Amino acid sequence: MTTFVLVPGAFTGGWVWEETAVRLREAGAEAYPVTLSGSGDRRGEAGPGTDLETHVEELVRLVDGIGATDVVLVGHGYGLHPVLGAADRLPERVSRVVALDTALPQDGEAPVRSVPDPEVRARLADPTRAAENHGPVPPPTRDTWPRWGSTEGVPAAALDRLERLAAPQPPGTLTRPLRLTGAGSALPVTGVLCTANGSSIDLVEMLVEVGPPQIRALADDRVRFLELATGHWPMLSVPEELAETLLRAAAGEGHRVSAPERVHAPERPTHLLPFLLDVPEAPRERRGRVDLHLPEADGHAGDSAGAPRPAVVFVHGGPIAPDQRPTPRDTPFFLGYGRYAASLGAVGVTLDHRLHGLADYPRAADDLAEAVELVRADPRVDGDRIALWFFSTGGLLAADWLAAPPPWLRCVAANYPALAPLPGWGAVESRFRPVDALGPGPGAPPVVLTRAGLEHPAFAATVQEFLDAAAKSGVEVELVDVPLGHHGFELTDPNDASRAAVERAMRAVLRRLRA
Repeated sequence: MTTFVLVPGAFTGGWVWEETAVRLREAGAEAYPVTLSGSGDRRGEAGPGTDLETHVEELVRLVDGIGATDVVLVGHGYGLHPVLGAADRLPERVSRVVALDTALPQDGEAPVRSVPDPEVRARLADPTRAAENHGPVPPPTRDTWPRWGSTEGVPAAALDRLERLAAPQPPGTLTRPLRLTGAGSALPVTGVLCTANGSSIDLVEMLVEVGPPQIRALADDRVRFLELATGHWPMLSVPEELAETLLRAAAGEGHRVSAPERVHAPERPTHLLPFLLDVPEAPRERRGRVDLHLPEADGHAGDSAGAPRPAVVFVHGGPIAPDQRPTPRDTPFFLGYGRYAASLGAVGVTLDHRLHGLADYPRAADDLAEAVELVRADPRVDGDRIALWFFSTGGLLAADWLAAPPPWLRCVAANYPALAPLPGWGAVESRFRPVDALGPGPGAPPVVLTRAGLEHPAFAATVQEFLDAAAKSGVEVELVDVPLGHHGFELTDPNDASRAAVERAMRAVLRRLRA
């Protein structure tokens, strides 16, 4: 008989699992919904020292007391952190870890790193708010719950109960790092992906192909994936289906993600592979979050010697972990693009904007606007000749510029972009929809759009929607197609066709800057 220990996310208690636990018991399993100190009915039991370690120890005692050796630990949101901590200490008692619509944290990561609400993240990371951070983190309101994950499918009565019973979260549970010895690293893991919250097996496969090493570990034979067509709260929206999915997970069912042959054993992580073009180094100046790659002083292709130069601002996608190193502008990818623009006589601009979660697009947009203002004020830059070049999910940041294009914005470029929020990205504000930003009449800048022929379907759908809107609005779009290219083709497919596409796109952008 399988034993499930069900650990909730922040602000919630074992009550969120009630209906799922009933279904599991009816199927012959044991189910233990957990309420951790400081949450739910135990909100008064959190002392000033309650932190992640407190919750790990509580789970260890619970699993020890159960006495079973086939325990399936299920973690939702924050709950996955104490689940992994307990599995690390009692691997002989645990048969499987289930990550419910939650990314697997690594040793040394604090839960705050994956908190989706930017206001909560900023509060806990700000040393000037230390006194405030000694107090509990208030639970979300009805309007802000979607920041913590899509509430699609949750009945109104369940949302009312969620708001009514949610309890403040002890701050130490979010700020204390998770410590793992590796003792549980061989345990089987099942990721249950809620597709209406933006997760899917297809998306995981794409990330395994182009992402950093910790993502490629998801292709390990011990990892399986299952999907649920609902939002981030399946225990409230589809409790019966969730119980069936957990039983399948316990039985070892699920899809195994396979890494493409070209990324099985790379010499270095994909995002750190060399730029696909051999471009000369250029002088680089760092100004806060912004780097300027400067061309030679001699004139170049229509720009006289000593005259201000046009600038191309390269905008990365995300979300990017706040502690990722190197940051985007220091990766070979963006160094390459910045240097390439400089080698052709333009100022290549890269920046590290703060898109750390889906709710961070407004802050990332502010960072981009500040960067553009800084660049245009530089005397070496012709402030009337600026291009913005967006990559991947950074494409959503193009919406503001397309909706109200300034006269100095001569071109917008985008490589394999998302031009509308991806399925389940309900935490992204509605303003960030380039597909809706195009209006009729003159003034819209031309668009240079580079498409990957083997693109992820969710991205490709937004590109087609954008092209349809551009055709209706009369916006000029130059397409650069890479028929056999994947998302991030500069890294995944560094061949002659990819190089030709990058060269053509850059020529198209510079031609419009010099028109």
